[in-house]
Amino acid sequence: MHRIAKLACAAAAVTLAATACSSSKSSSTGSSVNWNTVSSASAAGGMNALIAEAKKEGTLNVITLPRTWANYGKIMDDFSAKYGIKINDANPNGSSGDEITAVKSDKGLSTAPDVLDIGNSHATPNTSLFAPYEVSEWSSIPSALKDANGSWFGDYGGYISIACDASKVAPAPCPKTFADLINPSYVADYKGKVAISGDPTSANAAFSAVWAASLSQGGSLDNIQPGIDFFKKLKANSEYNATTDTESTIESGATPITIDWEFNNSQFASDLKAKGIDLTVSIPSDGLYSAYYDQAISKYAPHPAAARLWEEYLYSAIGQNDFMGGFARPVEFDAMQSAGTLDATDEQNLPSVTGTVSYPTTAQQTAAQTTLTSAWASALG
Repeated sequence: MHRIAKLACAAAAVTLAATACSSSKSSSTGSSVNWNTVSSASAAGGMNALIAEAKKEGTLNVITLPRTWANYGKIMDDFSAKYGIKINDANPNGSSGDEITAVKSDKGLSTAPDVLDIGNSHATPNTSLFAPYEVSEWSSIPSALKDANGSWFGDYGGYISIACDASKVAPAPCPKTFADLINPSYVADYKGKVAISGDPTSANAAFSAVWAASLSQGGSLDNIQPGIDFFKKLKANSEYNATTDTESTIESGATPITIDWEFNNSQFASDLKAKGIDLTVSIPSDGLYSAYYDQAISKYAPHPAAARLWEEYLYSAIGQNDFMGGFARPVEFDAMQSAGTLDATDEQNLPSVTGTVSYPTTAQQTAAQTTLTSAWASALG
């Protein structure tokens, strides 16, 4: 996500915490509730109590959520309409790194983030900033895609894909694999046309594109270096375009080949079709890489009940299907498929995938980030 912030005084932080503790009441028990530490809806009187307190707060601060990203525009509008809670979306085109910075720098401010939608590579090293919480559908989230303590939990994801506007690369065919991108027969037609979703040292989508490229070049979840070398080769071939891919850059012809999440590329393709642009989306069989974005609640959330209600909504069947309506794969896919609660039309719109995928461990994520951070600038500079 290229979702690529003011230090508050200690007194403000103390006042905020005191307000949260003293004014939040459970409607079912009548006892004081510190919503900043509530670890599940049932632990604070159930969903009715959570909804009542969230409505009382009346506001939710999110960050780095483009409206066209995984159907977030519809999700935010529907949540606000359902509960009467205003959503403030800060820095919608920022990165996962920006989210962590905002949590730290805006601590104690009323405008600080309540919740985060963050790449796993940034979630796992920052659990000390998050408030553990288990949504009602916790058991439907695969164990490999959630923190055992509830600090972060996968929500939606997809595969790294290659999108291409055939009219801008002819006579070469649209690339469907990473091997195609460096095929000597096509290099001349791909010059200056291959883009990713921002800076991979801070943007998770771009980071994942490099990892997918690594897998195509003999790398592994333990070795991202071949992916860095791949993009170095793209630059040497004059194919790599450092412009961050967006729908407008594709439409203008500036970045007719984009390596990005399938839900981004599929959304671009859907939107551009109405403008007469035929964008094909392929999941490269030689670099099959999948990951899920995580949800997390800031331990300093100024609207802690609204934050928890937001998570409950995202993990409901409505929220999960809405992500799929934006071409993303909901984390509860398997459980919902078994329960028969998946939207059949949206499911059919997901690109087909051949092969199986493994997910990196926290240690592998950390090692890959370290390698990339130290090598990217010199390789692509």
